[in-house]
Amino acid sequence: MSALVDLLRENPLLLLFVVAAVGYPLGRVRVGGASLGVSAVLFVGLAAGALHPDLKLPEIVYTLGLVLFVYTIGLSSGSLFFNSLRTSGLRHNALVAGGILFAAALTAVMQRLLALRGTYTAGLFAGSLTNTPALASVLEHVKSVAAPDVAEAWLSEPVIAYSLTYPMGVLGMILAMFFLQRAWKVNFQREAEGMSEFGAGRDPLQTRTVEITRPCCITVADLAREQPWNLLIGRVRQDGQTLLASGQTELHTGDLVTLVGTPDVLDAATRYLGIPSPEHLEFDVSQYDKRRVVVSNPDIPGRRLRDLHLRKNFGAIVTRVRRGDVEIVPHGETILALGDQVRVVASHDQMERLVAYLGDSLKAISEIDILTFSLGLGLGLALGMVPIPLPGGVTLKLGIAGGPLLVALLLGAIGRTGPMVWELPYSANLTLRQIGLVLFLAGVGTRSGYAFFSTLSQGSGLPIFLAGALITFVTTVLVLWVGYRRMHIPLGLLLGITAGMQTQPAVLGYALEQTENDLPNIGYASVYPVAMIAKIVLAQLLLALYL
Repeated sequence: MSALVDLLRENPLLLLFVVAAVGYPLGRVRVGGASLGVSAVLFVGLAAGALHPDLKLPEIVYTLGLVLFVYTIGLSSGSLFFNSLRTSGLRHNALVAGGILFAAALTAVMQRLLALRGTYTAGLFAGSLTNTPALASVLEHVKSVAAPDVAEAWLSEPVIAYSLTYPMGVLGMILAMFFLQRAWKVNFQREAEGMSEFGAGRDPLQTRTVEITRPCCITVADLAREQPWNLLIGRVRQDGQTLLASGQTELHTGDLVTLVGTPDVLDAATRYLGIPSPEHLEFDVSQYDKRRVVVSNPDIPGRRLRDLHLRKNFGAIVTRVRRGDVEIVPHGETILALGDQVRVVASHDQMERLVAYLGDSLKAISEIDILTFSLGLGLGLALGMVPIPLPGGVTLKLGIAGGPLLVALLLGAIGRTGPMVWELPYSANLTLRQIGLVLFLAGVGTRSGYAFFSTLSQGSGLPIFLAGALITFVTTVLVLWVGYRRMHIPLGLLLGITAGMQTQPAVLGYALEQTENDLPNIGYASVYPVAMIAKIVLAQLLLALYL
């Protein structure tokens, strides 16, 4: 064993990949329907670091990992976050902010009862709410104020408290959801059916040909304004001639139309317009070809579909957009992103020109624009260094977690500035996010493992563990009760909001399994940025108050 420890001490990169290789599959082990996910890397890092006080990764490893993680999250959440603020997002974020403030107050009470130093108090708060960027901001703050002779010990204390409270930060929230969900007896399927405006269903998109039997003469645009259907009319056959539909296309009795949407929407539209037709216009390739194309042209992302003028320039329409694992019904306001797969319909002689315009290059969407990526990160890091004065003489900084996150949210919402595209391709974003989180958890775990297990062996960690469990469980129950009983937020959406308050993917995964729809995803993304920034600021404030 000593030879292995010496080998890992002398080879930090080997240590990094051993911790990741053991922790990542361990996080997939499910106990009671839940798992730690990638966060298991933290605990493997703690176990590895406990073997020797010098068995730890360089500081740059977890710093780089954290910056990558928060920046990629901000880019992917920016547009959804700001869009939600125009509707019910303000109420949801107010609920989350109130819950986090309550958790901070409860943490202050625990500090008084247990006589904790500020380093442990800040780690207790970050662990109870399972927020690694908040922990990182605390560590950064400690490095800026601690004297050299105590810096190493003080840097270990927040991580010890975080590690003691993190497991119940996950399990405590899941237990609270489990009991309240059964006590309230919510039918998630029926709840989602009443919220079609969120597109919460998991049903895949389908194509159906319908014969119009209803006496009418109406344009496609007028029909879309009159009916709340989230569908697309693709082809229209009139008087034996097949055309691609536009907003000005008039629909008449006896026409055949192809509809693209989810089964329930197609059923409603069919009942209104006429009857299903045995013909399948989408299979007719005599005039039009159809193809799935990857958007890789950097001139396209951040622009509305209507502004691309595909019908005018190529005589083509887009009938579906696939982003990740989700298919979207496209509309004129739909904004395409790098890596989107779009189903296009165009005449045979225009298809190759259209494909060349969209790009259709897997290689291109696997690459990152280093200029915009580095510039965005640089702006975020610079913002994180700006001191923010607070009443009482306390000065805080957004730090390497909050600064990049805030800048990424803004850039993600902007999408592009002239020729500069700020967003990352979907697959590249997920890859960088995952790598960043693994680097951070492995780095911070190995650097604090020895002190963590020393604390446990002395028996002094149990009060912190119990205090963290209490903070998590009471805060979760309060937020769920206020949100469901007082604010009347649908529980499926509320579970995602609560997971977003916790900034915890494992809790989100549990919520998705329970609801079997996408409402938790929507709630999670709409509050995640506010929750992240609030916890980063409050963790530093608790540290400054009780240090």
